[in-house]
Amino acid sequence: MQEKQYLMIPGPTPVPPSVVAAMSRPMIGHRSEDFAALHRRIQEKIRQVFQTSQEVFILTNSGTGGLETAVANVISPGDRVLALITGNFGERFASIARAYGAEVDEVNFGWGNPVDLAVVKEKLARNPGYKAVLATQNETSTGVLNDIAGIGALVAETPALLLVDGVSGVGGIEIKMDEWQVDILVTASQKAMMLPPGLAMVGVSPKAWAVIEENRSPRFYFSLPAAKKALAKWNTAYTPNVALFFGLDAALDMMLAEGLENVYRRHLLLAKATRAAVRALGLSLLAADHCASPTVTAVHSPEGIAADDLRKVLKEEFGITFAGGQGILKGKIFRIAHMGYAGKMDVLIAISGLEMALARLGYPVELGKGVRAAQEVFLGRDL
Repeated sequence: MQEKQYLMIPGPTPVPPSVVAAMSRPMIGHRSEDFAALHRRIQEKIRQVFQTSQEVFILTNSGTGGLETAVANVISPGDRVLALITGNFGERFASIARAYGAEVDEVNFGWGNPVDLAVVKEKLARNPGYKAVLATQNETSTGVLNDIAGIGALVAETPALLLVDGVSGVGGIEIKMDEWQVDILVTASQKAMMLPPGLAMVGVSPKAWAVIEENRSPRFYFSLPAAKKALAKWNTAYTPNVALFFGLDAALDMMLAEGLENVYRRHLLLAKATRAAVRALGLSLLAADHCASPTVTAVHSPEGIAADDLRKVLKEEFGITFAGGQGILKGKIFRIAHMGYAGKMDVLIAISGLEMALARLGYPVELGKGVRAAQEVFLGRDL
């Protein structure tokens, strides 16, 4: 059964059949009235996910392209930036700012730890000249969820803008862009939004626009003023991926039909079951419960078993793909995604495969113990 595969990585994630069908519709002109109507529908729906009254720009590029868009429109050479780092993608955000000439003040909280609000408060008090603060909502590389509401409250008391990487969180984890005072929020299509890679979505606050309009850094494809001008006519500045727009429209319909609160509860439940299963198998979780991501779980490989060897057995024997570690955690952890088009049976399959792969590699696993722990959570009998 070579074609029977289970994709359990934090992007790209499985795409629902209804979204695939939507993307298969006949092509339309991207300057047509049909596309304008599609774009208008998407705008109404995506604002609900972002929880904002502001415009959300749908850009044809990757999540990293969305992050670069945020930086390119705000940062000029010499600007001071505070980067709050809890893993690989926090480091990437800082690297983008540095590429645009920013003087980046990095605060690394350690891979597996969340942002410490007390440290942020002290940094902002001692350094009033920051142009922007960079934060990651959901650090994919470590399975850590950061307190964006708390960070937003601190940054809002300063002239600095809060730029948030929500790439692996938005759509699976609640975020309130306006209420939490996020100035630029970025996400992408291939994670909790249940689409193939290729779209970035960028929300922009009025506070951010005041800075963007004064920014003189070079930008062309990544220009938010150009995107704003085009959106006024329900268009895009440059050629969009029309098929992905069709898919996004369908994916948003699925999310809103389920109900956003139910979407967020589903992700929390899947994470809880996964973590319970991992503990039942005697394995160690990277992130503590108080900062655990609802969309991806990072697990230390047991002593004597290389994480990548475990992943190889899972893939080759059972058709299950887990993600590996990144950066300083490469080869040391594996990551189980439960985001987007994911449900209870996906978690049970993943844990069942993990048990068998561990057994193959000589780990003293009691088959069924992890699966049972997850089942108990799903049945509400874990209390």
